[in-house]
Amino acid sequence: MKVAFFEIKGWEKNLLRKRLKGHEITFFREPLSAENVEEAKDADVISIFIYSKIDREILSRLPKVRLIATRSTGFDHISQDACRERKVVVCNVPAYGENTVAEHTFALILSLSRNVHKAYVRSLAHDHSIEGLKGFDLKGRTLGVIGAGKIGLHVIRIAKAFGMEVLAFDTKPDSFLSEVLGFDYAPLDKIFASSDIITLHVPYNEHTHHLINRESLAKVKRGALLINTSRGAVVDTSALIEALDKGILSGAGLDVIEGEELIKEEKQLLYDEKKVAALGDLVREHILVDKENVVITPHIAFYSQEALERILEETAENINAYIAGKTKNSVY
Repeated sequence: MKVAFFEIKGWEKNLLRKRLKGHEITFFREPLSAENVEEAKDADVISIFIYSKIDREILSRLPKVRLIATRSTGFDHISQDACRERKVVVCNVPAYGENTVAEHTFALILSLSRNVHKAYVRSLAHDHSIEGLKGFDLKGRTLGVIGAGKIGLHVIRIAKAFGMEVLAFDTKPDSFLSEVLGFDYAPLDKIFASSDIITLHVPYNEHTHHLINRESLAKVKRGALLINTSRGAVVDTSALIEALDKGILSGAGLDVIEGEELIKEEKQLLYDEKKVAALGDLVREHILVDKENVVITPHIAFYSQEALERILEETAENINAYIAGKTKNSVY
């Protein structure tokens, strides 16, 4: 079986070779794209990360592929319709970094609640004054968790250890978990109105696109913090900037940004009319970068050594299971 891995770093190769013995494996450091897809045209299995986009045109140039194993939980970078038509199986890694992302969520929360980021920026200018750096305790505050799935539940567990009150919204509420972990389910409007901190842990799809927008932000408790470690397009960037400027939100912690997938492609962007609309998102992102009450990390909430190893282990298991005729973690 021929397997092609894209977006692979050096240390990952040995682990994958050990888990996929007996197969012909090719590694590429760059994302899969129109420029390098020909190099994988004979592959039976393609494994990618989030910066590789498999649309109908790319898939048409992979005539032998039967399995696409994405090393991520999200799979919106893969055309499901095109894969279904070709009967190409798509597998993901549904669980690898729940605690990892939850810990990063609190890193963002604490950076804002205790003005760590603001103090650091000030210290770079050799200003060690404390005026304007007064923070607030998390104990007794209300955390609104939108998306109480595997990651959201880890966030709730950590929040309860801080002594926080927790409200959660999920399309599939679980009363047993609510009782065990000591939180309450609530409708979105109540979460917006009651939460001191709102954190997003939802997948990106047509229902969650711009879930946080001008209308929803108008309902937010004034001075709340917004944390996003899910997907960038869950938040309307323009509405977020407006809410920060008006003081509706006192700060935002963002591990993901709308249009982030284009940041590494600015040169191509300038010459591709289809992507011109995304320029606005990049410009707005630069506005966010300059705000001292906004903490931005470059999509690294998942990025711990332990989580990365779990991703590779699960991906190898997905591939081995498919080869053995037992599909695992298929997304449809």
